[in-house]
Amino acid sequence: MTRQVPSVHRFLSFAGTRDPTLIGSIRRECLDHVMIFNEQGLRRILQSYFEYYEKSRTHLGLGKDAPIHRSVQPPALEKVIELPQVGGLHHRYERRAAKR
Repeated sequence: MTRQVPSVHRFLSFAGTRDPTLIGSIRRECLDHVMIFNEQGLRRILQSYFEYYEKSRTHLGLGKDAPIHRSVQPPALEKVIELPQVGGLHHRYERRAAKR
């Protein structure tokens, strides 16, 4: 018996969005690269993507800033670390003080 995976468009319409630009971004940057097996998995990956979208992803319309502003980190913090997001699909980089 084959089970149908929930449609992203149907899910997002329940969530209250019909913005084709946002739906396109979700598909290109997230769903085209992962396998979704059930609605719970879809909800989990979308929640993770939305957090990335608001806190880390740069937007040209915001002067290459994220909707939730991030402060510029000074070069004096020498070590750059990688923070995986959306299950490692995307990454954010931050500076941290080097251990001495």
